[in-house]
Amino acid sequence: MTDGANRLYGPLDDVSREAGYPEHPPRMGFFTDTSVCIGCKACEVACKEWNAVPEDGLNWLGSSYDNTGSLGASTWRHVEFIEQVVPEAGPAPVDLGMPSVGPPDGGPKAEVRWLMASDVCKHCTHAACLDVCPTGALFRTEFGTVVVQSDVCNGCGYCVSACPYGVIDRRESDGLAWKCTMCYDRQKAGSTPACAQACPTESIQYGPLDELRERAQRRVEELHARGDPRARLYGHDPNDGVGGDGAFFLLLDEPEVYRLPPDPVVTTRDLKQEWAYVAGAALTLLTSVVGAFAGRRR
Repeated sequence: MTDGANRLYGPLDDVSREAGYPEHPPRMGFFTDTSVCIGCKACEVACKEWNAVPEDGLNWLGSSYDNTGSLGASTWRHVEFIEQVVPEAGPAPVDLGMPSVGPPDGGPKAEVRWLMASDVCKHCTHAACLDVCPTGALFRTEFGTVVVQSDVCNGCGYCVSACPYGVIDRRESDGLAWKCTMCYDRQKAGSTPACAQACPTESIQYGPLDELRERAQRRVEELHARGDPRARLYGHDPNDGVGGDGAFFLLLDEPEVYRLPPDPVVTTRDLKQEWAYVAGAALTLLTSVVGAFAGRRR
């Protein structure tokens, strides 16, 4: 970006340099290919074991086979389970290998398919959580990821409301904010994050972000050629509302189906302009007060 540009919004080629790392490794990220996710939750377990994330209830929710519900302070990886009934006459996805089903009255048959996706913190190019943190608990690493330092967090919760994805959360037991760190300790040791290491189908892929984006585009083209026109990438575009994500996804349906916002925008995009309005309002108020006192003296 050029000097003077709004660095809270828009494409940003080198997030680590912007954060103050003149020399640094390439930006690392996650590419999650939901088309090969089998819902085994190995990523959730591996994340908890490596990062000592506490147990989060394991509740039977009654809405799906999922038992964790959503990302949170004690769920840094969450596997979404979505059951769909696809009419046989509708747009055909890739061969699911599932039997056709139909209502007992002999109506049109349909096919049942599962959409499974391992969700995680997006490690945004422009991270609103980082922008609003008053203590510096959130910081950008040399790998371009965003990490919370629990020993610096004061539990104010500003980051929770700032996240456009609803990822970061405060833990009730200690009042502090927690989220995925992309296994920063493992990254520094040159190792793969625990979730990607444990994924048996390579649905979760870890590596330099530029390489992952190229690989993801080839995968989308492959799925289109195989007859699934709905395959698309989510969070990969540097021109989107958050400047592109460090963790992006291949989806087989609209983002809303996966409970993802269709057009996320960094919530601090207009922060500089808003502060300018505040300063202008304060100056106007001060001028009015001074004028009132001057009038009284006359």
